[in-house]
Amino acid sequence: MDRWAAERPDSTALWWVNDTGDHTIKYSFRQLMDAGCQAANYLCGQGVAKGDRVMILLPRLPEWWIVMLGLIRLGAVPVPSTLLLTERDLAYRVETGCIKGVVTTQEGAIKMGQFAGVRMLVGGSMPGWQDFNEGVKGASTLFEGEPTRADDPGIIFFTSATTGEPKMVLHTQLSYGLAHRQTGELWLDLHPEDLHWNLSDLGWGKAAWSSFYGPWHMGACVFGVNTMGKFDAHHTLEILARYPITSWCAPPTALRLIVRQDLSRWKFPHLRHCVSAGEPLNPEVIAIWKAATGLDIYECYGQTETVVLIGNFRAHGLPIRPGSMGHANPNFHVAILDDQSREVAPGVEGEIAIRVEPQRPIGLFREYLNSDAENLRQFRDGWYLTGDRARCDADGYYWFVGRKDDVIKSSGYRIGPFEVEHALMEHKAVLDVAVVGKPDEIRGQIVKAFIVLRASQEPTAALKSELQMHCKKTVAPYKYPREIEFVQELPKTTSGKTRRVELRQREAPSRKT
Repeated sequence: MDRWAAERPDSTALWWVNDTGDHTIKYSFRQLMDAGCQAANYLCGQGVAKGDRVMILLPRLPEWWIVMLGLIRLGAVPVPSTLLLTERDLAYRVETGCIKGVVTTQEGAIKMGQFAGVRMLVGGSMPGWQDFNEGVKGASTLFEGEPTRADDPGIIFFTSATTGEPKMVLHTQLSYGLAHRQTGELWLDLHPEDLHWNLSDLGWGKAAWSSFYGPWHMGACVFGVNTMGKFDAHHTLEILARYPITSWCAPPTALRLIVRQDLSRWKFPHLRHCVSAGEPLNPEVIAIWKAATGLDIYECYGQTETVVLIGNFRAHGLPIRPGSMGHANPNFHVAILDDQSREVAPGVEGEIAIRVEPQRPIGLFREYLNSDAENLRQFRDGWYLTGDRARCDADGYYWFVGRKDDVIKSSGYRIGPFEVEHALMEHKAVLDVAVVGKPDEIRGQIVKAFIVLRASQEPTAALKSELQMHCKKTVAPYKYPREIEFVQELPKTTSGKTRRVELRQREAPSRKT
């Protein structure tokens, strides 16, 4: 931030608009540098010190970026969180994370209960809460904090927990803030003239990737919209067409809804680069978007625990293979391993792993805090094991199979749920789908699909048969879902990922006794 404030002080660093588009705020790099210093001074005055953990529980407001900058400058540890969390979720995070302070809105403050730490409020007023905006406004723009070391704590994320309780992922100053230069350059392909919009909630690691570190490493401008309520594909496309957005990051769940719109109604004259991450994107969505806009969608793979590990990198000039995560980040030794931690041959399925010996790569988290058993499971034989299964073909393209716990074993076959889900998503009746293994006495497991239908469709036995036949024609016949259950919605984490563990639990044998 200081570099760009010196080299391009008047260039826009943050362009924020409210949900209705009738209020806009622009911050230059110099203004954000000053605001970050003011925030650091204010936080320090409230008793926040280097190393203290501060939860940021904010919607897409400019204050989120300012708090992040202030905490980093101070040497305190940001703990980004989402307002979608419940009182129980927040209480768990406060206790396990040893949270010293919270910056939130009235909505978040109500959920914080009897939190006894430093309480700072953005917008409005509440007894016992300090006015963050007023405090920052009156603070000095000069701040000189205590230097941080490369291995000092830098940021903590709670995983979105598709299984079990959320884990605390600790990144150091070096392994995250600096390492996301790779994300901004390789995957986001950003430059100083770009205006980049990321749809993701600011409470998750994806915001650090695509709304903070990645863009600002490259000197690009971050675009933020304080969208409220449920995702609206039509409104999203209106924003994309209205503003001079050149680079866009959208999760697969959003893109699946977006391509259901009549895309011919919109033009995006400024848009040049589109990316997606979080889970594999079905090739049909990529094809529809390409046909409507002429633009490819560049997918990538990474985790809360990492920066970008695998991706379709525009600068490398390699063709996109729909359905593939792309190639390994050249700054990591990425491999596919068998159960004995041996690298497998091309085309063979195994677990995605990162080599950590003899030298640990920059961009990998340090540890799961307070989780020795988890650290022992994930760091073995000189590797970090991601828990995700994939295969790498002879040309170096990686293909996602599924979480280790999600892979279905049926009649001796190993079946990745994503391949079956992609096939079902291609059918016009399907809005959303999740596939799991259901226990079966003969086959071990059978493939079962939980399907959310589009509003115009009726859940009939004939439609079940039609979907099964469609799947048989699209993927290998042994992979088709032998059972289909129509549901109103799928269980999701607060970051939008499907909790297949809940669906597997529904089908556990104990349920039938």
